[in-house]
Amino acid sequence: MKIEKIPSNKKQHIDLLLLADESEDMIDRYLERGDMFALYDQDLKTVCVVAAIDEATCELKNIATYEKYQRKGYAKALINFISHYYKDSFETMLVGTGDTPAILSFYESCGFEKSHIIVNFFTDNYDHPMFEDEVQLIDMVYLKKIL
Repeated sequence: MKIEKIPSNKKQHIDLLLLADESEDMIDRYLERGDMFALYDQDLKTVCVVAAIDEATCELKNIATYEKYQRKGYAKALINFISHYYKDSFETMLVGTGDTPAILSFYESCGFEKSHIIVNFFTDNYDHPMFEDEVQLIDMVYLKKIL
């Protein structure tokens, strides 16, 4: 396994980023100001984008693994890497997601704990209903991890 920081041409991985956030407009809001990392295991498996929120906090804005490689530990390995990478630069990492048990459980298994909720985030910021595991996403659930 190899993890690399992608300093330019981040849009080359838009197909993968769209798996985690189906709005290219939303991705464009953070892609260039964030750091992108790619995990390879022979070929590309997972990418993520991390952006600074303030001097003490960064946010995992997007993490996505190609469907055929999901549930094989790649996303968890990338989260472990970025947690270590940012521990000397930030105190806390946030991640926002929909209120779906499987995804919340995944982030909790990576050391995150529930922090706060932004009510109606998905209905206010997307022009169509968003679904995950057949559940409509309405509120954004934020989790945090002390680095």
